[in-house]
Amino acid sequence: MTAFRYRAVDNQGQESAGVLEADTSRAARALLRERGLFPVEVSSVSGRTDAGKRTRKLRESELVLLSRQWATLLSSGLTVEQALSALTEQAEGEATRQLLAGIRSEILAGHSLRAALDRYPAAFPAIYRASVAAGEKSGELGRVMNQLCDYLEQRSALRQKTLQALLYPVIVAVVAILVVIGLMTYVVPQVVTVFQQGKQTLPFLTRSMIFMSDFLRGWGWLLLVLIGGSGIALHTALKGIAFRRAWDKWLLSLPVLGRHLRTLDATRFASTLAILAGSGVPLIAALEAGREVIGRIPLQDAVREATERVREGQGLARALGATRAFPPLLIHMIANGEATGRLDELLERAARLQQQELVNRTSTLTTLLEPLLLLAMGGLVLLIVLAVMQPIIEINTLLR
Repeated sequence: MTAFRYRAVDNQGQESAGVLEADTSRAARALLRERGLFPVEVSSVSGRTDAGKRTRKLRESELVLLSRQWATLLSSGLTVEQALSALTEQAEGEATRQLLAGIRSEILAGHSLRAALDRYPAAFPAIYRASVAAGEKSGELGRVMNQLCDYLEQRSALRQKTLQALLYPVIVAVVAILVVIGLMTYVVPQVVTVFQQGKQTLPFLTRSMIFMSDFLRGWGWLLLVLIGGSGIALHTALKGIAFRRAWDKWLLSLPVLGRHLRTLDATRFASTLAILAGSGVPLIAALEAGREVIGRIPLQDAVREATERVREGQGLARALGATRAFPPLLIHMIANGEATGRLDELLERAARLQQQELVNRTSTLTTLLEPLLLLAMGGLVLLIVLAVMQPIIEINTLLR
């Protein structure tokens, strides 16, 4: 049977849409008429590659929830087809129902689950599809899916913790900028006008503040245009591989941010290798999948170089260590895992240690950043107050 998406109207003219299964489009239309609906449009939920490219990317929370439900159904003894049917009925969004119905159609057509997921690369990342393939090959798809869910949930939790830690400093920075702009464009001009009419020589700080205030009022729009244009130009330039590689290399060379980004990518890489190695995926394929979850191009190049060394017969720890791109902790854990035959276990342990390091470093940085932002805001306000008060103090001195 094939999944068909439809639009139909009932006797009252109310339009409805959904997905149903039938052998042919004619049978699908007949099934709709039996339900008292008049079909307007009936089309196959195609699993072809071009259709997969049009599939929207699932949000991380959607993918985690879908995967956990899927793993639970498989672990309870349902077949892949039965689990997909239940998930299709459970799904709330129309796009998700169509996606699951398309996958189920591929399964009914005789394709493997990995091949069906490959039709939708935008919805399912490389590590997801590689893990599913390993689960199918080993006959333990339910267990592998549960491991994959744990990985996705840990990655989502790390991202949420990072965003929550950065939320308050970002709010403080935005408020500080708005306050300073309001003072410079509204308060300072009204107060300083009184001193300009007095024909007295104003202090340097006051003159500087007047100049900046006039600039913001007269050319602030141009400054916004330049900032926006620079952002667009940078975004466009980052689409080029050469510029992106140079940009990432510069970011990784920064003292604090560089180490943070390197550890973040190393955590993703170790987690991916752990779940794929534990699922029985060949090391070369696991390395190629691990390279795709890394965000920085220089680190991707290092994994590509290490993959070639492993393909030539070199050990993984030695191959990765030769690139000098990953933290020493990860290299030593991999070497220990290769020596003891517990590579997946030690990779997972290394990923947990690095994840905890990321959380601790993020917490420390945000703890330091908050008072620094408050001090910077207070310093700017103090300069504005001094620029306004200095002429008043000078006038009082002359009157005495």
